[in-house]
Amino acid sequence: TISESGLGPKAVAMLGVLAATGAALRPIGAGTAGLEPMFFLMVLSGRVLGPGFGFVLGGVTMFASALLTGGVGPWMPFQMLAMGWFTMGAGLLPGQDRLRGRAELLMLGVYGFLAAFVYGTIMNLAGWPFMGALASNVAFDPDAAVPANLARFVAYCLATSLGWDLGRALVTVVLTVTLGPVILRALRRATRRAAFESPVTFDAPTG
Repeated sequence: TISESGLGPKAVAMLGVLAATGAALRPIGAGTAGLEPMFFLMVLSGRVLGPGFGFVLGGVTMFASALLTGGVGPWMPFQMLAMGWFTMGAGLLPGQDRLRGRAELLMLGVYGFLAAFVYGTIMNLAGWPFMGALASNVAFDPDAAVPANLARFVAYCLATSLGWDLGRALVTVVLTVTLGPVILRALRRATRRAAFESPVTFDAPTG
């Protein structure tokens, strides 16, 4: 993306600052269910900087935070991809040039609440098929029908991650609503002053 998709040096600098900030926020809630303040920053950043930049930012932020917290493992690529989607989704929300004020904050709060659960579900799906006999009642059964496995997956999510997902969603909403106006203005002012040369895109290679 940096070499082929128009992500200039000013955009790279912005990416580095936001990724470092998000990575620094993650340890605040380490070990505490749902206290993950980095998610609200990803929502606001994706909203201002767009889906392409948001996807890159989400992945880089999760990678940096994993190095910072010692969370490097086989789950990390799934976290990077899921966070990239999470941040990209905020950039795909409508009304980028028109919607401002309370209406925008409400939309971002609703998105952050729902997307927090989607993120948790994706991360559950990354590990659930490999549980085996560790939890026979909720583990993936390759011989079972789709409805039966779906019921097992829902039970697994409710039993293991509902508390984390709900806490993450509520923290994201509260921080988005309370700190959103200030951070949105700061991000928009910074992007105007930086005057990025071109938007981040994901064009297919030619030739």
